[in-house]
Amino acid sequence: MRLIDTHAHIDEESFDVDRREMLDRARDQGMVGIVTLGTTLDSSRRAVALANQSPLVYAAVGVHPNYINSSTSQDWDQIVQLANDPRVVAIGETGLDLYWKTVPLDSQREWFRKHFALSRELQKPFCVHCREAEEPVLEELRQEAERGPLLGVMHSFAGSAETARECVRLGMYISFSGIFTYKKSQSLRDLARELPRDRLLVETDSPYLSPQPVRGRRNEPAHVRMTAEILAAECGVSLEEIGEITTQNAERLFGLKQA
Repeated sequence: MRLIDTHAHIDEESFDVDRREMLDRARDQGMVGIVTLGTTLDSSRRAVALANQSPLVYAAVGVHPNYINSSTSQDWDQIVQLANDPRVVAIGETGLDLYWKTVPLDSQREWFRKHFALSRELQKPFCVHCREAEEPVLEELRQEAERGPLLGVMHSFAGSAETARECVRLGMYISFSGIFTYKKSQSLRDLARELPRDRLLVETDSPYLSPQPVRGRRNEPAHVRMTAEILAAECGVSLEEIGEITTQNAERLFGLKQA
């Protein structure tokens, strides 16, 4: 069986005590790839370093919308340089967040568009964070789609079926995290059954969003199997089959065989 965790933050401090063991546990669960994403310049640097230390790990670089206020144009210039590293397979984590209300929406939109432009320039997909911001995110995606087909993923999708359908029409992939396993998330599980199989991905967003069986504990890439098991059951296929489907999708989106 093969699985890829398409969105994690394994550079975070909580992994400092057992990062090597954590990667071993991931391999033991069938993991053949982990995409670790930067949220600031410093975390993007750490992500690239980790990707160059382990063949299991790939990196994405960018500035999370909640960290824009502490980021400068010089930071962005250095992220652009990092993005050219062969082990960098995506741009982000980017997007819009209206939950915390700490960064003006106009600033978030401006930085979102920077990530779009870098994605197009390098032909590397972008990874979208969307929290209580579905309509403005869709507005940005529609506008970007006018420039040509989109190459990106809606990370840890927890939005409406209508939003998911439009994202797929625009060319996006839909990634499910541990949220997919929660009792309250039946609407997401219903949605998964109707989405095209070639747009499905799984992720952990570790160390956050632990799936139901380990909820309350630190999340890690090995736990993506738990989300994949629920996704397989909803789609009426075996875990091995959903693993292969989502792995091939991730390889195609991120160009992992080339990386």
